[in-house]
Amino acid sequence: MNDLLRRAFADANLTEADVAARLGVDPKTVHRWLAGRVPYPRHRTKIAALVGREAADLWPHVAVTSTPVEAPVIEILATYPHRWAVPRPVWHQLFRAARDEIGILAYAGLFLAEDTGIMRTLAQRAHEGVSVRILLGDPDGTCVAERGSDEGVGESMAAKIRNALVHYQALRDVNGIDVRLHNTVLYNSIYRADDELLINPHAYGIAAAHAPVMHLRRTEDGDMASTYLESFERVWSGASPMD
Repeated sequence: MNDLLRRAFADANLTEADVAARLGVDPKTVHRWLAGRVPYPRHRTKIAALVGREAADLWPHVAVTSTPVEAPVIEILATYPHRWAVPRPVWHQLFRAARDEIGILAYAGLFLAEDTGIMRTLAQRAHEGVSVRILLGDPDGTCVAERGSDEGVGESMAAKIRNALVHYQALRDVNGIDVRLHNTVLYNSIYRADDELLINPHAYGIAAAHAPVMHLRRTEDGDMASTYLESFERVWSGASPMD
């Protein structure tokens, strides 16, 4: 525990939430700093300025002989002009590499459900202790109907979801796999394996397969990837179990 930091916050009349808001990080990150985790150098500098102290006073055990130039943090690993342009091995490697958690947020995700190799990988990872959470659009929901209308495909959007659900039925009895249905406006499809994500931003009137994809890596709390992970959790909390 960093009592020096805790006292500095108290002297400056700052709460954990205040510091998180000023630095643009998650409050949980500030809590970890108070518990003893050493922040990145750029955050140490900002915290010291915030409480009117020297960084060396708050983290005396961290030797500061000079101010090193931080290597740039690489968050975007690759970009693709269309989802269909993402090489199939990239999808397989993403899910095979998961050690803790896999998350899929889409409306249909039929291209995954029809890939027996990926379906097999999801089952295998779950058997090995990986949590697999799958979020698909509610085919009877208003948001799916609106998306079908926007893309000019009408009822076929809901039909694709029902088709995907037939494939995912095979995973329902696998321990560690949870499938839910959501009725939300889907701004991005999210495909997660631990700290790596493939993000498929949606563009009005454009099918998801033709929209771009970003390959992101989460490097710290509050970064670009964390924003999408928070979005996933918000949709998950309001979704319903698949019947």
